[in-house]
Amino acid sequence: MAARKRASSDTTTQQKSQETSSSSSISPDSPIAPSKAAQILKFSSLFFFVPYSYLVFYHYEIENQLRRSILINAVLSFAGFFVTLRLIPVASAYVLRRNLFGYDINKKGTPQGTIKVPESLGIVIGIVFMVVAILFQYFNFTSDSIWLVEYNAALASICFMTLLGFVDDVLDVPWRVKLVLPSFAALPLLMAYAGHTTIIIPKPLIPYVGLEVLDLGWIYKLYMGLLAVFCTNSINIHAGLNGLEVGQTVVIASAILIHNVMQIGASTDPEYKQAHAFSIYLVQPLLATSLALLSYNWYPSSVFVGDTYTYFAGMTMAVVGILGHFSETLLIFFIPQVLNFLLSLPQLSGYVKCPRHRLPRFDPQTGLLTGTDDGTLVNLFLRKFGRMSEKSLCILLLVFQAIGCCFCFVLRWFLAGWYK
Repeated sequence: MAARKRASSDTTTQQKSQETSSSSSISPDSPIAPSKAAQILKFSSLFFFVPYSYLVFYHYEIENQLRRSILINAVLSFAGFFVTLRLIPVASAYVLRRNLFGYDINKKGTPQGTIKVPESLGIVIGIVFMVVAILFQYFNFTSDSIWLVEYNAALASICFMTLLGFVDDVLDVPWRVKLVLPSFAALPLLMAYAGHTTIIIPKPLIPYVGLEVLDLGWIYKLYMGLLAVFCTNSINIHAGLNGLEVGQTVVIASAILIHNVMQIGASTDPEYKQAHAFSIYLVQPLLATSLALLSYNWYPSSVFVGDTYTYFAGMTMAVVGILGHFSETLLIFFIPQVLNFLLSLPQLSGYVKCPRHRLPRFDPQTGLLTGTDDGTLVNLFLRKFGRMSEKSLCILLLVFQAIGCCFCFVLRWFLAGWYK
């Protein structure tokens, strides 16, 4: 849910004749500000790509075939980054022509607050991601591969969720419906899932349970479906600032990739390695296309990502957590989203009145945001740390996200050999 206000039906009606007469003259050239790709690439290379490449190619002894697959996937993802950069301005022109735009509420009262911002640009990311992921099958999977069915089921769930997200952007679906949409999108994955349904009992609890491994059966699949619902909606409600939805996805995706490489390097189990490699094959395209979107969505935002992107990103990370068998780690990566969900629960459940937009108040005179009493992490940070600009607040929240991911790595290192 971005910090946006859609044009009213009256406004749309008044403008319709003008837009209809001029629609033929709209070219696919960029109607938006230039991307910030150079800054985004420089920052991400310094803090992620260089360390990640070191882990993959130098630090860990990874089989040549597996390393080759990771490299091919990375090259395709890198190509997807540039394709996305090119397609976003083109798509922006067409969504504006179809009146899919909004106004930035956090800039209301300023000239930037009157600019039409194209919405639902997450559909571009979803399409490029799917093309990259499908093309990668040619280089990595054979027709009899045991992973191919689950890989295609994962893509089906992600595609289904992207479609439902776009429908939500167009029809503005009520919250009670939004909460259950991921359940339908997860059905292809749940039906095709052929992995284990067991959990390893933590060592301190084995004397009390009497088992080292517990088979949950259908309860495990229920857990998988609930995880998809949580991941998808938690990204969607932790929003409202330029760059926050995409930024948190980039941080979590980076942490997932580093975690996967560490697990591949430390394991000797071929199946375990393939599970984490499977996760890499989906997260690298997610990260690359998200960085391209962030180039336009970073403050001041030229495009809005829409529920299409938040649903797509949440489902993708849920899928890799499930099929990569690290759902516990994934939930720790989602610590800020868990906190935001707990803060939001009274309003989302109807116990406390929930406004249409649970956003901070913007002062056009100072350009600063002030926290409200709404139950979101955005407002909580403003109440605790004081008024600040939208950009500063977004950076602070993303730093908190990165700290949460680092805490997960420290916790895993501390509990290794004792917890499981």
